[in-house]
Amino acid sequence: MSTSTDHLERARTVSERAYAPYSRYHVGACLLSTSGVVYDGVNVENASYGGTICAERMALGAAVTAEGPSMRLRQVTVYTTTSPPAAPCGLCLQVISEFCATDTRVVCGNHKGEVRIFSFGSLLPQAFHGHEITPAQD
Repeated sequence: MSTSTDHLERARTVSERAYAPYSRYHVGACLLSTSGVVYDGVNVENASYGGTICAERMALGAAVTAEGPSMRLRQVTVYTTTSPPAAPCGLCLQVISEFCATDTRVVCGNHKGEVRIFSFGSLLPQAFHGHEITPAQD
């Protein structure tokens, strides 16, 4: 099995643990760091929808907690039950952008066996980074 296939199966398995009582939209994510470790995450909904945490950011939190702020990603894998398979949302892409390169692989799969593979940069070509922030001038 390829790494993408292994990670899609892993993301499918973890998606079953998602807390999604409102949408019933279960998402699983697996993030492969450049150190070779895989971190899992699931979406956790809240009655106050703004409090919902996506699977990708949940996995990213685990990765940064384990490896520290210098952690970098080699691959992002997301499993959903949508057709075609859904890519990470804009907020997740923006947060992930600080931990990966534009050529980082993003693998999206679903329950039908459909798979879409992107480069990170193709999904978020104009990521906002801290270097764009300049102090206010008097």
